[in-house]
Amino acid sequence: MMRPTAALADLLTAALVAAAALPAAAQRPGLRVLESAHSYSTLVDRLTQAVKDHEMYLVNRASASAGAANRDIQIPGNMVVGVFRNDYALRMLEASVAAGYEAPIRFYVTESPDGTATLRYQRPSAAFAPYDDGGAALDQLGRELDAVFRSIAEQAVQVE
Repeated sequence: MMRPTAALADLLTAALVAAAALPAAAQRPGLRVLESAHSYSTLVDRLTQAVKDHEMYLVNRASASAGAANRDIQIPGNMVVGVFRNDYALRMLEASVAAGYEAPIRFYVTESPDGTATLRYQRPSAAFAPYDDGGAALDQLGRELDAVFRSIAEQAVQVE
């Protein structure tokens, strides 16, 4: 019989592999997937620097792989990184309080079996699309943030 922690690790690994295999459109509308030549830890560091370089703020991080490692369980690296900025938050909330659910916008870094890492994020305009109450102001903010997030992502995965 498999120990519960080993079974959990196997389940998490299988879920991560299955999610990575799905076409981007099947995962979430507006999802962008950028493969990188960087290792997981390098991509996390590069993403952190790109966020700073674009004058955005790293609001939060969550990593199942770090949590598992604290329990002596090894799974492929993964980290969710929430990014936003207060002036954008105020504009978003002025347009639609309900859209506040989407902030911060998240990047997701995952480790691939070959040692490289992948960066995923949902375009902010797609995240805000369901909020009809936001009107043109929320649409405009989404388009502005699309450019910021695209630039952050491209900088993070760029090979120098």
